[in-house]
Formats: sequence, C-alpha cells, structure tokens
Amino acid sequence: MPNRVAIVTGASRGVGKGIAIELYDANFTVYITGRSVSDMAYLTGRGTAIPCDHRDDQQVYRAFDRIIEEQGRIDVLVNNAWGGYENMIEEGEYTWQRPFWQQPLWRWEAMFQTGVRAAYVASGLAAPIMLAQRNGLIVNLSYWAARKHVANVAYGVAKAATDKLTADVAHELREHNVAVVSLYPGVVRTEKVMAAAQWLDLSNSESPRFIGRAVVALANDSDVMGKSGRVLVAAALAQEYGFTDVDGNTPRALTLADA
Repeated sequence: MPNRVAIVTGASRGVGKGIAIELYDANFTVYITGRSVSDMAYLTGRGTAIPCDHRDDQQVYRAFDRIIEEQGRIDVLVNNAWGGYENMIEEGEYTWQRPFWQQPLWRWEAMFQTGVRAAYVASGLAAPIMLAQRNGLIVNLSYWAARKHVANVAYGVAKAATDKLTADVAHELREHNVAVVSLYPGVVRTEKVMAAAQWLDLSNSESPRFIGRAVVALANDSDVMGKSGRVLVAAALAQEYGFTDVDGNTPRALTLADA
C-alpha cells in the first residue's frame, strides 16, 4: 500500500496543529498550510509546511499543485482553515457574544471566506485526485453552532453552511468511494480559548490532539463510507473507536441539549 498523504489546512496552531501531529504519529505523510510561517515550525522533520493564505485562490492552487507533484495522491483532507476568531477580546471586553447588530461585519466575511469558501475550494482541488484513486476522506471541522445558537449569529450560519457543504459534497462523491464528514469537537484548549479561559467552562474540555485522534480513527476505518455525509462528534467517536485524550481521559460527548 502506498504511503498515505494527508493535508491539514489552517494548521499553524490550535486544532489544526493537533490534527497534523496525530496524523504524523500515525505514519501519514503530512502537509500543512497556514498564514503564520513561524508557527508552523513544530512540523519540522515531521512533515511539510506550506505558507498559504486560503483567502487567495492562487496560493491555494500552488499549494495543491506542489503536493500532487510531490506525492501524486491525497488520502485525507482536513478543512480546518477558519477566520473570525481574531480580536475576540477588545479593550478588555469579550466581544464574541455580542448580538448580531453589534458584531463587526469583518467577522462574517472572515468566517465565510477563510472558513466555508476555503473548504469548498480545497475540496474541489482534492476531489479529482481522490476520484482517480477511488478512495479518500474529507473532514470538515464544524460545531454545534450549526444546530443551535452558540455565541453569535454569524458563527452559527457559517457552521450550518459547513454542514450543508459536507452533506452535498458527500452526495456527489459517494459513487466514487470518497467519504466526507463534518467533525464536531467539544471545547478545545487552543491558544485562543485559553486566552479567554476566565469566561469559559473548561471542565469537559479537550486537547487539540484529541480531535486529531478522531481524524486518524476515521482514516483507518475501512467502513468510513457508512459515515459519509454525517455530522460526527469527536468524543462520541472516542467511545466507538476506543481512543482517549493525551491525558488518558475521555471527554463526555456533548449532545444538542448541552452543547
């Protein structure tokens, strides 16, 4: 079997970083993209970091062309690139939960351009390679905000769009044996989350590598097509596949009622 190749977008830090590390530890050839070159140094010797701003299609095309030229295949694409989390705290105020009429419009644009659109573009570039292979897995990072009000309106609309993207892309790729899923983390102890820790309940939180272990479990599941088009919860997958977080604990899987 050829060496498996994984791409994780927006993996400079946070969830993307955790996913990239777990994929590398599972013997994938890992490529990551991100805007912050210095923050991608963690992958040195363990994979390839490609500077890429997913708001710029030409940069994305060049990144995928390079990966295809070097590897000739793509087995896993994790669409993790996201925008809108910037400046959550402004002048000492946690602005993330303001009502929509008090939210800056840039936050909407960031979520849809760097998030939803970036996932659409990257999936479109990976799909022809996966079709030729007759296998592949696309994971779109999403969240419960797609199904209930969480934090702010723009966030919920963007996550709902991500889940619809998953469902429709999965429908079109099913006959080609390419699986597409939305993956929900719980509260993840990323750098930005920890910066706002005083406003958050972290009692059931997860490390960034926990969701990476969920991605690896899906990639290793020979029956993953049975999950294609679905929304999956990382903590529920831990119970199904038997993996734990880095500290040996398994966070409780949230439901719609308590997310």
